Amino acid sequence: MSQIPFQTIDWSSIEKSIHPGEKGYATWQTMQFPGLRIRLVEYSKDYVADHWCQKGHIVYCLEGSVNNKLESGESHTLTPGMSYVVSDNLSSHRSDTHDGVKLLIIDGDFLRND
Repeated sequence: MSQIPFQTIDWSSIEKSIHPGEKGYATWQTMQFPGLRIRLVEYSKDYVADHWCQKGHIVYCLEGSVNNKLESGESHTLTPGMSYVVSDNLSSHRSDTHDGVKLLIIDGDFLRND
């Protein structure tokens, strides 16, 4: 991973992109560095992801709650102050929320499962 000099992130100045789900949508604000992506992500009310994700993440719940279903059938709910971590290609997961959620999501090369 490249060296990243000290910097602050004013999320209010980061452009938002919209990503439709199976139901609802996700709004992403993204900072991209070599081998590292940091996102502030909001899922709308009644959001359901449109795919099973294989990507590794570190996820921190800031507001609301989100259900994370694994292909194995397990289900885990994050509420404010909770996190989950998973490496690439280890646990297929899919998110949904009833009332909406705001998450800080970090992923990158350090989560590869080679």
